[in-house]
Amino acid sequence: MNSKKILIVDDEPRTREGLKRTLEKWSEGQFDITCLDNAQAAIDYIATHPIHLLITDIRMPKMTGLKLLANLEKQNILPMVIVISAYSEFEYAQEALRFGVINYLLKPIGKTKLIEAVDEALKKQEQQDKSKLMKKIIDEKLIDIDRNDTQSRSIKQAIAYIDEYFDADITLKEVAEHVHLNSSYLSTLFKEELNLSFTDYLTRVRIQRAKQLLLTTDLNVTEIAESVGYNTPKYFNKVFKEQVELTPSLFRKSNENAF
Repeated sequence: MNSKKILIVDDEPRTREGLKRTLEKWSEGQFDITCLDNAQAAIDYIATHPIHLLITDIRMPKMTGLKLLANLEKQNILPMVIVISAYSEFEYAQEALRFGVINYLLKPIGKTKLIEAVDEALKKQEQQDKSKLMKKIIDEKLIDIDRNDTQSRSIKQAIAYIDEYFDADITLKEVAEHVHLNSSYLSTLFKEELNLSFTDYLTRVRIQRAKQLLLTTDLNVTEIAESVGYNTPKYFNKVFKEQVELTPSLFRKSNENAF
């Protein structure tokens, strides 16, 4: 499990250190918590250190917390955000909410309220990460096929068989025998009912699984190729690039800091 990275930004040393101590004690050291004393330092830090949660004061010298959020929004950097302030004016909370702030806490901040707010923010962040991950992995064509309940019984049986044995060296003939049809007729059914050939469907299933393994495991490309039914990494790389427009290694690298 990756350590959650939290950035606390406040110009008051006692406040930021107090927040850090509370969260470190609650998380039993599982969080990676950094404290900074101004918004510009936070912008510079976040540029090279992706974070899960930003806890920022609103009123700070030179650059306010709201300007910090506006700057991050322009850069499309969107961590979970909790705003803290000694000021209860409605316009501050209203402006903060415009930037997608998940919570607004007034100083002095009680330990229980802080912990509840951070717990809620990190749970929401995990949900968003899962959603982003699924978008990276799923093949919309396969989703549409799965949602479509109008296929013939033979095609449904063929799909179920491929979904179960895609990691083996299965052939159209083998699947046709399983559903008690000849190969030629099953091939025609695939094209008529799914608008895909047997090979296209099998390839999409394999590549979808390969993307999942690339983003959620430390298996190397050769191991992943073998686990999704390809005997050689070279051919797997070729097919993957045709489907995703990136090699498996580049796909993994381009998404390594995304979550």
